[in-house]
Amino acid sequence: MASFRSPGDLGRIAAADSVAVIGLGRFGQSLALELMASGTEVLGIDSDEEIVQRLNGELTRVVVADSTHEDALRQLSVPEFDRVVVAIGGDVESSILTTSLLLRLGVKHIWAKANSDAHGTILDQLGVAHVVYPEKDMGRRVAHLVRGAMQDYLEIGDDFALIKSAPAQRFTGVPLGELRLRTSHGITVTAVRRPGEAWTHTTADTVLGPDDVVLITGPTDKAEAFSQLR
Repeated sequence: MASFRSPGDLGRIAAADSVAVIGLGRFGQSLALELMASGTEVLGIDSDEEIVQRLNGELTRVVVADSTHEDALRQLSVPEFDRVVVAIGGDVESSILTTSLLLRLGVKHIWAKANSDAHGTILDQLGVAHVVYPEKDMGRRVAHLVRGAMQDYLEIGDDFALIKSAPAQRFTGVPLGELRLRTSHGITVTAVRRPGEAWTHTTADTVLGPDDVVLITGPTDKAEAFSQLR
């Protein structure tokens, strides 16, 4: 079962702004559909025919195949893709075999989902440049949101964060340049959104209002502490 007409179709997809997503479980489906929504062509591959049938028409092409077989990857023109995501869920062996094949076939940019630290270590040792831990990363992100007053949280590196929050009342009505927040709190207010308006960059002359929403950057502990001030 496949939704492509010929191998030539897949070659043309690979030559475009496109990504191959191998493994269409919850993570793989969500990623593939988001890529499609952003205008990226997506080749989806999974061994489960029911999943492929369900996604037929939702992705550029979606096929049933065993990604642990080199012939299958070659037939689907996967080596021609610059970017491939290995999003295989619970089958660690299949994830490792598939990733190893992609590396041997010369795929330039591989993102691989790790189900555990041990799985991630193996992927690192294989030479995968982009190892992602969706469940672990989401758990850490939600933990920060649960314990703080933040509206959103994004960790950048090991000890730096971007936080979306409402400004404390004490910081409204005064130009940011006069508040000297980088000196006093170790953070920077980089952007602001007024009610009913789009996001704009802040300057030293920006005056925050009580109904504004701001983006704060800085060391994680300082940015999180600043967002809790009221």
